Amino acid sequence: MIHTDVTEPQDFLVALGGNMPSEAGAPGDTLQAALAALAEAGADIRAVSAFYATPCFPAGAGPDYVNAAARIGAAMTPEAFLALLHRIEARFGRERVRRWGQRTLDLDLVACGDAVLPDADTFAAWRDLDPAAQMERAPETLVLPHPRLQDRAFVLVPLNDVAPEWRHPVLGRTVSEMLDALPAKSRAEVLRLP
Repeated sequence: MIHTDVTEPQDFLVALGGNMPSEAGAPGDTLQAALAALAEAGADIRAVSAFYATPCFPAGAGPDYVNAAARIGAAMTPEAFLALLHRIEARFGRERVRRWGQRTLDLDLVACGDAVLPDADTFAAWRDLDPAAQMERAPETLVLPHPRLQDRAFVLVPLNDVAPEWRHPVLGRTVSEMLDALPAKSRAEVLRLP
């Protein structure tokens, strides 16, 4: 059962992905099993997107991904919820060997309501980080909203299924608006699975 750190459920947006098999099976099966594990831990799975095939990022780093997004309620702080996501990733064989490497399961905490964590300056520093540095560095603290969600079709396309009207608390744009701002080529690379 979830240990509560807050009294009211928070509204979390989570990006799910994987491109390697796990004990649960193929990547799509792993995403389904991860959602079931979250529900077993007491999280309220409020909405789940369609599943999408997306090119591996960075290009050539491995098989294509299966990506999805979910809106999840839990009476937890963002830090406690992130710890739960990491435990579920580990349960399905996630190894943090290389940043942006192949993985059985990736559960990214994208947003918690309109929270900006740890503060606007830290968010801005990570959002504006040089792409080469992004490959090498990871924040030591939770940064919300995810600093690059506005740049990633593989996050925004599924997120648009579950939270099209969620408004980025720093950028002021909805998920739908951020998605529309991406190049058509990027959006077209995210293919809905049957």
